[in-house]
Amino acid sequence: MTSQTLPSRQTTPRPRGTGSPQAPSRSLARILCLGALLSMASAAFAQVQGAGASFPSLVYGRWATAYEKSSGGQAVQYKATGSGDGVKRITAREVQFGGSDSPLPADELAKRHLVQIPMLVGGIVPVVHLPSVPEGRLQLTGEVLADLMAGHIRLWNDPRITALNPGLPLPALPVRRVVRADKSGTTEGFTRYLSEVSSSFATDIGTSSLPKWPGEVERAEGNDGMVKALKAVPGSLAYVSYDRVQAERLNAAKLRNAAGQWVAATEAGFRAAIADSDLSRRGDDLATLMNRQGAASWPITMTSFVLIDATPAKGGDASPVMRFLYWCFMHGDDLTRGTGFAPLPLALQSKLAARFGSVKAQDGQAPAYQSM
Repeated sequence: MTSQTLPSRQTTPRPRGTGSPQAPSRSLARILCLGALLSMASAAFAQVQGAGASFPSLVYGRWATAYEKSSGGQAVQYKATGSGDGVKRITAREVQFGGSDSPLPADELAKRHLVQIPMLVGGIVPVVHLPSVPEGRLQLTGEVLADLMAGHIRLWNDPRITALNPGLPLPALPVRRVVRADKSGTTEGFTRYLSEVSSSFATDIGTSSLPKWPGEVERAEGNDGMVKALKAVPGSLAYVSYDRVQAERLNAAKLRNAAGQWVAATEAGFRAAIADSDLSRRGDDLATLMNRQGAASWPITMTSFVLIDATPAKGGDASPVMRFLYWCFMHGDDLTRGTGFAPLPLALQSKLAARFGSVKAQDGQAPAYQSM
């Protein structure tokens, strides 16, 4: 086998900077342009991550699913880790938004460089596991509920409970209190109400997101953990968001409100609390919704908030999360209907929309959030 020498390819030297060398430059430009576009698209549809309050977590999940379909693929993930963790993680910029049921005061927002936006209104509901008691029949005053949670009432057939429920077959079961193990805005709201209606509760336990409960209690993580612990043992008493009552068909207690009326937790009851508060009258999003005087008001009603970075490094990086939250904000009525929560009043929504504009990126670029 003989080897063959291939003829050499003759080329003509070309002057630098002239002629066809522009072709490779155009190709390189196209590649760089395509890469930039792909990078922008990737950034636009990178997963938006939030964490925090478990109180509204099922609603945020529903909103995220609807938004992904509406936006053409923008994924949003929200983890129910508790309000305390939500504040901690958005402060550390570990997530794009944090959920909290306990609003931060102005000085804390400034210190942490955060913008706070109320999103919806819901109710905290005392729920029981009493096999002999029909669903929705148990009635409790705020004072009796406070004594139950403080451990002062030990049995379900205690005379103070039977007096409020004549003819109801209350069992001689021990009261087993289920409380949150995590730092929780739901717990803070619940203990705020109990402190308002009971001076002894206010003195002995007080308002706290992680109180020191006296005696033996069962601790559970998040609203869903509370539901699981409640169902596990007869005689249990817990407090959860109203949407869990609906979804899990829990036995919710009625409460006597500030107007002296026995009321069950409903979305209408949350709206009644809004109507009788400065949230509606003055547009004060930090106004309390607890124990309002309206005849139909649910007494343990509160607002839930999100927190976002007020000074992101780049405006483009802040756009995806702001676009999602603004979309939720502007579609609040439709998105919230039937979830177990109530939307904010329309007048307040219009006022609060301006808060999105208060985000100032360090690169001077305004985040784009009003279009997808």
